[in-house]
Amino acid sequence: MTKPFNPLFGNRMLHGADYNPEQWLAYPDVFEKDLAYMKEAEVNVVSVGIFSWVSLEPEEGHFTFEWMDHVLHRLAEEGISAFLATPTGARPAWMSQAYPEVLRTTPERFKNLHGERHNHCPTSPVYREKAAIMNQKLSERYDGHPAVIGWHISNEYGGECHCALCQEAFREWLQDRYGTLKALNHAWWTTFWSHTYTDWSQVESPSPLGEQSVHGLVLDWKRFVTDQTIDFYLKEVDAVQSTGSSLPITANFMEMELFEGLDYWKFAEHVDFVSWDSYPDWHTPGKEAPTASWTALNHDMMRSLRHGQPFLLMESTPSMTNWQPMSKLKKPGMHELSSLQAVAHGSDSVQYFQWRQSRGSSEKFHGAVIGHDGTNRTRVFQDVKHLGTTLTTLGDIAGTTVQADVCILYSWANLWAVKETQGPRNDGMHYEDTLREHYHELWKRGINIDFRKPGDDLSRYKLVIAPMMYMLTEAEAAVLRDYVHAGGQLLATYWSGVVGESDLVHLGGRVRPLAEALGVEPLEIDGLYDGEQNTVSFTGGTGSVYDLCEITETNGAEVLGTYTSDFYAGSPFLTKHAYGGGLGWYVAARPDAHALDRLYSLLLAEADVQPRLQVPEGVSVSVREDEEAEYLFIMNVTGEPAVVDLSSEQLDDVRTGAALPASLHLDAYDVRVARTTN
Repeated sequence: MTKPFNPLFGNRMLHGADYNPEQWLAYPDVFEKDLAYMKEAEVNVVSVGIFSWVSLEPEEGHFTFEWMDHVLHRLAEEGISAFLATPTGARPAWMSQAYPEVLRTTPERFKNLHGERHNHCPTSPVYREKAAIMNQKLSERYDGHPAVIGWHISNEYGGECHCALCQEAFREWLQDRYGTLKALNHAWWTTFWSHTYTDWSQVESPSPLGEQSVHGLVLDWKRFVTDQTIDFYLKEVDAVQSTGSSLPITANFMEMELFEGLDYWKFAEHVDFVSWDSYPDWHTPGKEAPTASWTALNHDMMRSLRHGQPFLLMESTPSMTNWQPMSKLKKPGMHELSSLQAVAHGSDSVQYFQWRQSRGSSEKFHGAVIGHDGTNRTRVFQDVKHLGTTLTTLGDIAGTTVQADVCILYSWANLWAVKETQGPRNDGMHYEDTLREHYHELWKRGINIDFRKPGDDLSRYKLVIAPMMYMLTEAEAAVLRDYVHAGGQLLATYWSGVVGESDLVHLGGRVRPLAEALGVEPLEIDGLYDGEQNTVSFTGGTGSVYDLCEITETNGAEVLGTYTSDFYAGSPFLTKHAYGGGLGWYVAARPDAHALDRLYSLLLAEADVQPRLQVPEGVSVSVREDEEAEYLFIMNVTGEPAVVDLSSEQLDDVRTGAALPASLHLDAYDVRVARTTN
């Protein structure tokens, strides 16, 4: 493959932070100290203006850009680039007072007071107008500025508004989607409980005071929220580009892993590059490897949103957060490890929230590069400085890609639908946990992984994993059938192929759209209490299953494993079916870690998917590459030393240029970046 041209970053990794100089305008010496510290830490980019609206427009129509002029001028002089943000994530109090319609309405139909972040109505014409005025003025003034390399639109879009304006917009969205009330009523199955709509004006968004049990309504409301948020974002972009700006544009995605509120597959279509904010809790006792795996999953998701294009880690903490249940410091070595993990999975940057700690308000104790002491003497600063030096040696990796033989199917609509299921386990269907467990089996073996949404082209992959793909349309199922028939291998699980896009069940039984490729017919599904288990026996070993157990019949599939207890003892647990040139695998229950490990050993051997390196438990490997070289990130995610056998490899340490030894010793939280010539 050819290394892609990256006009934003060039031959460098970005290293920087959110910077809020407007908080320090009364302390003019702080800015110059910060610039000196940034240079010392080899910071080459900052995001500015994210929550600066009142500092840029302290009263309606009165703009004060002079302080921003000075900030950008000095950044340019020091060779530090900037992502210039639009400040729409938090509006000034004068606007809320003068135009109450800009405030959000809750699902209970209460109008919010001014405050917090993202407390704005995305449909409000007033808010859209005020945002457009601000964004256009920023673009007129700063597009082409030597410091500005891209636009950072708002900050962590999320949430929803249920005001009258949004209700009307929702009805218009539904009319575009369905055309007629008859079609809507059928899609939502509203004859149930006599919920049939006879006029569009009767349709309201889901509310604890009203309708929440029509699952098609709930799903479509969530889809609408995504579309309306994107529409608001695009209006922001239109204003920025109305001046002729051609700078790349992003909107940083939420720090909450697999954030539920927005369909990022759709949102990613409208950004020039994906960026996201990651704050993993690395210190939960006994859960370091699972946390590292879950974080890697989310990095892989962000890279996959634009089909493998490198992304930016726009925010992370250099030390601690102030909002997790336990806000612990990173242990020695962990800052570099967690930062380079993002790079290993496709990031071309490491950036922090925040550069300097605020003196007051809710994030005054959130970690920062510069703390309240205001010096460069802290361990945190030295860790950041050390990473800055490391990132300067990794410039050749910028723009390289992650190539994967395996992908996992994921859909936000499927997540929403599973959570609305109401049976068979209302104590939790654990979709995210199931996704995490299947990913972990690949991650711990050092296998690169992509994500794709149902319906995407899968022809490049040797193996496709589809865990709990409850919502699957006929067209999406056809893609999977064609993939298997053409020679691919598909692993599907229990609770798959149950409903279509409106959450109406497929008549003829579960998994019916995939039955031809899988050779099975699920008949019943048993929900198990927490702590309750069944046992299974299958090729390669035995194990336990829990949460959900399907009772299936085969229709041509080979039985590789069966239940060994309860009334469905002897019923298939694991099957394999030859379909065309490929194989359709089906696992009918949620396996425990031991059983899942054995299952993946069988699956990966059959699919001829091999890890790049054999590594001990607690060490992960991820590979980026271009036409000239492979770059291997060998990461010890545990607090114990580890040894990796490299006797069959010829690898050079990218940072030092020295050859890595045949027996590579890794300290706790140690990471090595190696290069091999293709």
